Amino acid sequence: MDLHSPLTFIKGIGEKKAEVLARNGISNIQDLLYYFPRRYLDRTLTDNILLKQGDSVTLLGKVVDSYLHHGKKTRLVVGFVTQNGERIQLVFFKGAPFFQKQLTKDKTLAVTGRLEYYRGFQIIHPDYEILSAEPGEADTSNLLHVGRIIPLYPSNDSLKKEGMDSRGFRRALSRVLDSNISIPEVLPREVILKNKLLPRQDALKNIHFPDSDEDWQAATRRLKYEELFFFQLLLIHKMNLRREIKRELWPLPHSPSYEKLLKALPFSLTEDQKSAIAKIQSFTAGDEPMACLLQGDVGSGKTLTALSVALHYTDNQIQVVFLAPTEILARQHYQTILGYMGNLPFLNVELLLGGEPKKSRQEKLYRMKMGESMIVVGTHALFQEDIEFRDLGLVIIDEQHKFGVDQREAIRSKGKNPDLLAMTATPIPRTLSLTLYGDLELVIIKNKPAGRQPIDTRWFFDDKKAGIYNSIRKYVTQGRQCYIVYPLVEESEKLDLNSCVEAYENLSRNIFPDLKIGLLHGKMKNNDKTRVMDDFKHNKIQILVTTTVVEVGVDVPNATVLVVEHADRFGLSQLHQLRGRVGRGAHKSFCILITGQNISQDGKERLTALTETEDGFKLSEIDLKIRGPGELLGVRQSGLPEFKLADIQTDEELTKNARIDALDFGKPGLMEREEIKSRFSEGRILFTN
Repeated sequence: MDLHSPLTFIKGIGEKKAEVLARNGISNIQDLLYYFPRRYLDRTLTDNILLKQGDSVTLLGKVVDSYLHHGKKTRLVVGFVTQNGERIQLVFFKGAPFFQKQLTKDKTLAVTGRLEYYRGFQIIHPDYEILSAEPGEADTSNLLHVGRIIPLYPSNDSLKKEGMDSRGFRRALSRVLDSNISIPEVLPREVILKNKLLPRQDALKNIHFPDSDEDWQAATRRLKYEELFFFQLLLIHKMNLRREIKRELWPLPHSPSYEKLLKALPFSLTEDQKSAIAKIQSFTAGDEPMACLLQGDVGSGKTLTALSVALHYTDNQIQVVFLAPTEILARQHYQTILGYMGNLPFLNVELLLGGEPKKSRQEKLYRMKMGESMIVVGTHALFQEDIEFRDLGLVIIDEQHKFGVDQREAIRSKGKNPDLLAMTATPIPRTLSLTLYGDLELVIIKNKPAGRQPIDTRWFFDDKKAGIYNSIRKYVTQGRQCYIVYPLVEESEKLDLNSCVEAYENLSRNIFPDLKIGLLHGKMKNNDKTRVMDDFKHNKIQILVTTTVVEVGVDVPNATVLVVEHADRFGLSQLHQLRGRVGRGAHKSFCILITGQNISQDGKERLTALTETEDGFKLSEIDLKIRGPGELLGVRQSGLPEFKLADIQTDEELTKNARIDALDFGKPGLMEREEIKSRFSEGRILFTN
């Protein structure tokens, strides 16, 4: 038996049971060893000098008699005497004939259960194990189900049907670990010594059958580190592979168009923007392709920063792609870029969306293929097979976490090993960045451009709605505009929430019949969405009733009031993104959060945090604590791993150490040594499983 042996090598596991285990992701011995307990029960032996009703106990003793009691319910009563002479009745209502054959007189048992009192102590349906020696001489070191810290395993109906409940897993794992199976080490010796980690063999034994809490903690620490180390090594390996293909297209170190843009702007770039541009440029000076993550809070000027970088490419006739997750955001970027480029020589900026007329699309594809289109802004439509570029050298991806890792590489594959600039307006805590974007250089813009107004954020219960509507009317009649955001498009009886469609009708007819109100949601046709947004931008619509389609990218400086209905139904980062739709002009802005009286504790924490700070980085830390990393960013979509044991929120120190060690271990050239290649392969299998 070795780690790659089939499960049928284990006594008690036949073909049928192995087939069910395989359907649940357990195909060989290694999979089984890395199927970790979900929790543990402490069933170590109890000192039975002072037994008390209600205690959960584990006792050694002997069967002295048994009888069937016939009444309303037939039950088996087994007389059990502990080492200290205390008589306890073991009572079985189900399976009485089976237990009567098992628990015969003079059998030595280790028994676990909850003590109850009925004409003396009794335990109903205890767990037990039969021992071969007298109570005083019994060897309890090999107990599986009682008398020790007991692991409990995840299971389901299909597994339980084949006997693979927690008892079944304990039996199978005990047989593997008690065999002479060799479990090769996968971590470098120097890493184990430096971090004071358990050897792999000991860690796997102690994670399943720990003798103490200290054993469990040491095993958990080792296996957490192993997960983090190999994931970091995978990221670094991927980064090394990307760097092996040298740069073909070189951006200019000094861009005339960028200099003209700076002179034409009616404002100055912030120091953070200038620093970010310089830092990103420094990564493009070498022959390895650049890969950066540009983090910037809502309204920090990421689009202008990205355009400034892009002009260093387009001035050298290198094409740039600007990828956005939604059509609204893509159109916004397109208009923003055209607005910035208004005073510059003609630069062909293309917008490519899904569902375009065939002739128009073919003309755009031709211009892209011939290199006439220098900046192409688009959505997922850019992934299609017939999209070709002449010299694509920079890929800019906005809202990076809304695209999968494979999509990121798919768009890069259309260029000549292009540089990558990923952007996110969701500030990501440093530890999470190391895990999620460990193959990207991190560049941060923290400060907002001068002149941006602070946003007055307030939280009200829905009984204050009349006053809120009066405030909306006041600001709208002064010439300002307002968003009212709802979480749903249509009525949901399950959640009992108003839909934005129903709210639009009510607001139009009953609340603001004299004002111009528009409706925007994700189920509308693209042309209708574009028309509504254009009308709102030009103040033809005073109040826009909408869903989260306005979450990112929509820029209407005249909009100064944002009202979020059922605000407790939104995540903290999403609320912060929504809040960023106002405060973009010179006028004072407000974000009004409305909820019912009964909201969860998490909801209260989110809304309180939002009213206390506008710092997106601070809010992201709070959101991470409340919701965890997977829910914060979307585990599968973002590429964030589903670790079995490691938690990047609580294991910050381990994550940092694993990153440092993996960087040293994953140096180019080192990965090619045979012993390292085999360890890497082994570790990769562990991680991907």
